[in-house]
Amino acid sequence: LSVASVEDPVVMSKIRQNLREKHARHIADLRAYYDSEIQSLKQQLESSHRTASSEELKKINQSLADRDWCNLYVLNRCDHLDAALNEASARIKALENKNNLLEKQVADWRERFCAISNTSKVLQERLEEMRTTHKEKDNTISRLKSRLRELEEAFEKAYKLSDNKNTRLQEENKMFQNLLGEYESLGKEHERVKDTLNTTENKLLDANTEISDLKRTILKLEAQLKQVEHENTLKLRH
Repeated sequence: LSVASVEDPVVMSKIRQNLREKHARHIADLRAYYDSEIQSLKQQLESSHRTASSEELKKINQSLADRDWCNLYVLNRCDHLDAALNEASARIKALENKNNLLEKQVADWRERFCAISNTSKVLQERLEEMRTTHKEKDNTISRLKSRLRELEEAFEKAYKLSDNKNTRLQEENKMFQNLLGEYESLGKEHERVKDTLNTTENKLLDANTEISDLKRTILKLEAQLKQVEHENTLKLRH
């Protein structure tokens, strides 16, 4: 039998059925044989009852007793083999149930592992997007700082060139205040982006940790499954 045939429950059921039928036929043949022997000996005993001596009768009785004991031994042995066959069948059934349970557990863990892997990929993509956005915000802040320095230099130059241009200074001061407000707003948004990025990174670390735990659990379950399959194969061979 191939390994695939042995693992097939239909094939195993047919094998067990064939073994039971052969065992039943063997027991029936033995019983018929010994019944015929006993009947023959009884007939011989009846035919030679009148002419046989007492010694011969004792020998015949001893022979009948020996044959009855042998018949009883064979019947007991057959009953013992039948009980052993039933016990082996029950053990094989229990191993099959355990094997099916382990296969279901492995399938469930694999599904959970796939779901968590997909979630991890989504979080990784979002993290990359947030990092890109963070870099863009940093570049914008750098440009605003450069612009702010330029305005400060222009303001100082304008202040040195003429003290009479108050209106222009006020406008530049207003522009400067607006730029400061925009800079502060971008700084706050930058801090929010950092907090969100840190939160996402923590979630990603938790997901990776859970994935590692699931991998170890799957490996343990697969090892148990292989052990049960090995035990099942040994039992089937036995």
